[in-house]
Amino acid sequence: MPIQRFSVRDFRCLANIEFEADSRYNLIYGANASGKTSVLEALAYLGRGKSFRGAATTSLIRHGAREFVLFGRVEAGERQSNVGVRNSTEGLEVRIDGDSEGGAAALAAALPLQIIDPDVHDLVAGPPDQRRRYLDWVAFHVERGYLDVWRRFRRALKQRNAALKSGAAITTIQSWNAEFVHLSSQLDAGRRMALEVATEGLEEAGQDLLGSDVRFEYRAGWSENRPLLEVLEAGLERDIHQGSTQAGPQRADLKLICDERQARKLVSRGQQKLLACAMVLAATETAQAALEQPLLLLLDDPAAELDGDSLGRLMRRVARLECQVIATSLRPDTELFASRAAVFHVEQGALSRAN
Repeated sequence: MPIQRFSVRDFRCLANIEFEADSRYNLIYGANASGKTSVLEALAYLGRGKSFRGAATTSLIRHGAREFVLFGRVEAGERQSNVGVRNSTEGLEVRIDGDSEGGAAALAAALPLQIIDPDVHDLVAGPPDQRRRYLDWVAFHVERGYLDVWRRFRRALKQRNAALKSGAAITTIQSWNAEFVHLSSQLDAGRRMALEVATEGLEEAGQDLLGSDVRFEYRAGWSENRPLLEVLEAGLERDIHQGSTQAGPQRADLKLICDERQARKLVSRGQQKLLACAMVLAATETAQAALEQPLLLLLDDPAAELDGDSLGRLMRRVARLECQVIATSLRPDTELFASRAAVFHVEQGALSRAN
């Protein structure tokens, strides 16, 4: 199982909690503002090095404390590891089996996880950067070397943008084009491959949850009828005026089509949530197949905005993944799961086993 033991100190309202997780199903229940979402946020932080709620470090440290500390005993196949995170205003410290190298990328490799929260519909209705991160997450877990390409691309983009903003000579700006185009091609190919690997699961999950045909079209971020180098040269004056590179993988998007309608414009919020859930579950399934190990799936109030039938379809699809699940609920709704779950109660930031 991905996470065996987890402890938290001074994270949001959680002063000091610790629990042993079940290998399949776990439910954390409690009233609103009791701390149950904070437990999931802390778990996600251990696997990502950042808050899935977009919170700054200062707002994550419990009032009166100077830092927060997270620790997890994780399992990947037959290997077990100790993963720790300490964060304060002085910065993030990551340790995996005593090794402090690797940062957030090492966390993602040690504890691969996905999240479905009440704002998951933003994956469909929100800006393109969320869908780019989605593709990048899949590619990171299924393609060796993708992270290195992504990092090198981000550096090249940053350097080209810096030249544009500083009013550098045109020849200086153009000197970055060859490397930018080369890395853009690699990044674009990686994203396309990740989507190709995940497509069958995406379409199947969409049909399962929505009962309708779902398609996904990748948009590269520049006109695919013209080479990127030609697009950059033609758009140089615009880039200088904007102070940033307007064409490339940093402008890519994933167009979602449901029954021939563009999903983010035409489906209801509940349908958007189901479609986004289908995307998350398909990504989880794809990564599990590539890594040959179960992942951790965090479900924050999965019943929110879903009727009973829709919730049932979602949870049946979750059960098919055979991953480790940690969910939150207002009540001890163990009927959410296909088999027995470990149940925990949280109240005023204190966590206790309820069964």
